[in-house]
Amino acid sequence: MPLSSNPYSDLPDHRFWRKAVAGLPPFAIDPIVDLPFRIAPTDKVATGGSCFAQHLAKRLQLSGFHYYQVETPPADMAAGEAEHLQYGVYSCRYGNIYTTRQLLQLFDRAFGLFKPDLDVWTRKDGRFVDPFRPRVNPDGYATADEVRAEREKHLAAVRKMFQTLDVFLFTFGLTEAWVHKSDGAVLQIAPGVDGGEYDPDKYVFWNSRVSEVSGDFLAFVDKLHAINPKARIITSVSPVPIAATQVPRHVLVSNSASKSILRVAADEVSAARANIAYFPSYDVVTFGPNAAKFYAESMRQLTPIGVSAVMRIFFDHFAEGGKATTPVKHLKVDVARESAEAAKIICDEEAIEAA
Repeated sequence: MPLSSNPYSDLPDHRFWRKAVAGLPPFAIDPIVDLPFRIAPTDKVATGGSCFAQHLAKRLQLSGFHYYQVETPPADMAAGEAEHLQYGVYSCRYGNIYTTRQLLQLFDRAFGLFKPDLDVWTRKDGRFVDPFRPRVNPDGYATADEVRAEREKHLAAVRKMFQTLDVFLFTFGLTEAWVHKSDGAVLQIAPGVDGGEYDPDKYVFWNSRVSEVSGDFLAFVDKLHAINPKARIITSVSPVPIAATQVPRHVLVSNSASKSILRVAADEVSAARANIAYFPSYDVVTFGPNAAKFYAESMRQLTPIGVSAVMRIFFDHFAEGGKATTPVKHLKVDVARESAEAAKIICDEEAIEAA
């Protein structure tokens, strides 16, 4: 066999920037070249993560896949009330799971491996909330016991979800978080924003590094695989910028640092386990020419065109059978309807600015 003239001579076109990026119109760039698995229409696909994961959940429901909803509203609950109480936002009512340690601790709490010292928060209006998902019921609860009862039902649903799902789609969202000092319990949002009171003797700010993000996620994956060997995982990084930073620097710099850490961690975990696939939503949306079209004016929300472009790539590759069997509903963009749906996306961290 003749030797190549150099190590790059026989590489395919997608390895070269000029051929795979500069030589194509931005909307035609598709960075997925291989995947470890596909999703069948019958596979139970559960979602979790940052608010960007809600876009993925909505499109899964519209495109004929089995979007797995375990924590469902009571049969007699009106649709409007169910939406108000965040049923259907994710597969269970955990709200946004911004960090991988938050995810790992959710798993441990569901299986009785971790019981946080922190129990119930009181709001300024005297209502009670769960410190680990304080905004899942915007009305709060009348008593602390109601919070505990709802928590037990919630964790039972989470336990069932992890035991029975086929695919778990998780979006890495943030590195910054607040931690309860006594036991390291990670909070969804800062104390005092929507319940509880900020006390520096009780709570500490934490900004995770790459090793912590990847280590926590791989620990979760291994625990999940131990109780559900068939489980497959799809990771992505949210292209939605952070709402605020606790680090004493410009929010733009903190956002770059945070997303870089998450992107590297996603690369590490997908290389470390055969049952983890990486979906490059972040790469597609933040690519210069695309960003101008895919972000709304606030630069924190995606336009319907941006969501559709990302999801077209998702279904073209992850749908079992490939492009020939890809659902087509996601290709038809009803801008008015999709704009209304985008307005329903719940980003718990945005409450920081309103507090």
